[in-house]
Amino acid sequence: MDHSLTSIELFAGAAGLGLGAKQSGIEPIAVVEWNRDCRKTILINRDRKNGALSTWPKKIGKDVRNQDFREYQSKIDLVIGGPPCQPFSLGGKHQAQTDSRDMFPEAVRAVRETRPKAFIFENVRGLTRESFRPYFEYITLQMRHPQLVSRQGEDWADHLSRLQRHHTGHSDDANDYRVVTQVLNAADYGVPQQRHRVFFVGFRADLGLQWHFPQATHCKEALLQELASGVYAERLGITEKQLAISPQIQKSVKRIQSRDNEKQALASWKTVREALDDLPAPTPKAHSKILNHRLQKGARSYPGHTGSPLDLPAKTLKAGVHGVPGGENMLRNANGQVRYFTIRESARLQTFPDNFEISGTWSEAMRQLGNAVPVALGAAVASSVSNTLLSVKP
Repeated sequence: MDHSLTSIELFAGAAGLGLGAKQSGIEPIAVVEWNRDCRKTILINRDRKNGALSTWPKKIGKDVRNQDFREYQSKIDLVIGGPPCQPFSLGGKHQAQTDSRDMFPEAVRAVRETRPKAFIFENVRGLTRESFRPYFEYITLQMRHPQLVSRQGEDWADHLSRLQRHHTGHSDDANDYRVVTQVLNAADYGVPQQRHRVFFVGFRADLGLQWHFPQATHCKEALLQELASGVYAERLGITEKQLAISPQIQKSVKRIQSRDNEKQALASWKTVREALDDLPAPTPKAHSKILNHRLQKGARSYPGHTGSPLDLPAKTLKAGVHGVPGGENMLRNANGQVRYFTIRESARLQTFPDNFEISGTWSEAMRQLGNAVPVALGAAVASSVSNTLLSVKP
C-alpha cells in the first residue's frame, strides 16, 4: 500500500481483530488491554523476531478507563476494538456511563476524544436479541452522536430519549458518524468455524463516504454440493465412508439437487479437516516445532456437547466461565470418538498464523481464543473500511 492508516485498539484481547486490521495495512499506535494473560500473548508475539505483531507499540495500556485519548486527536484514522458488554436489567435506574460492567461508554469516549475518520467495533451476536433491542439502539445512537454525552445523574433511558430526539431533529454535523451494523458469520468469509459476531462500523459524517459490509465469499450450499458430488472427498483424498458429518447434514446432502443460482460464484465453507489437514496428531508431549500443539486429555461426549465434525466448519469455540465447555472445543471423528482441540488447532480455526503463540495454560489459552475475533473475519471488514478511507486519504 502507498499509505498506511493508523489506529488505536481498545480491548485488544488476543489480538484477532487487531491482527486482521494489521493485515489490511492498519498500523496501531496505541493498544489497550487489561487482561494480564492477553497482554502477555501480545508481548510475546510483538517481541519475537519476525513476530506477527512485531510493529505494535512498545507500550501496551492496561485499563481503558485510565487512558486520555485526546493526545491522539488528528493523529489516527481509526478506533477499533471489542468492548466487553455485560447484560443488565432494562428495568430500574442504571448510570450507563459509570456501569463498571459495560465498556461501550469507554469506546464511545475514545471516538469522541480522537475524532477518527472511522471506527470498527464488534461484539457477540446475543447483543442483537429482541430483549436487548433498546440497549442495542442506545449503543448505536451513542456512536452516531458521540458528543452528546450523558449528563450528571441522567439514567440510560433518559439519555436514550435525548439521543433519539437529537437524531431525528438534527442534520449530521462534523462530530457525527454514519453507523451501520450487521451480524456476520465467520464461515461466510473463509473461516473454518461457524461464528457469529455483530459489527458496528462508522464513518465520520463530514467525509461523505458511502460504504457497505463486504459480501460473503463462501457458503454452505457450495460445501453441500461438493459433498454430494464427491468433489470434496476427492479433493481431501478420503473415501465417502471416511466423511465425518452430522446425520442432519447427511440428509441435506442427499436432498440437494443444485446450487443456489445466486451463490454460483461463492467458494465452499472451509471445514475442520481442511484447516487441520497438515498438522500431525497431537501427543501428550509438546511438539518440538509446532507452537501450542499438545494433546489435552479428558474429553468426553454428552448430550448437547458432541464436538465438531471433521467435515464441516467447527462449532463456535467458547471461552467458558468456569473452565472450558467441552462440546464446543472438541473434535469428533467419523467413528464418534472425541478429543479436545489443541491450542494450535483452535488457533487455526480462528485463522491465527502458525507463528502466533498463545500464552498461558490450555484452559487460559482457550479462553483467549474463545473470546477472539477470527483474524480472517477481522481482515475482511478492516480491508473494506481501509480501502474506502484510502480512496480519499491525501
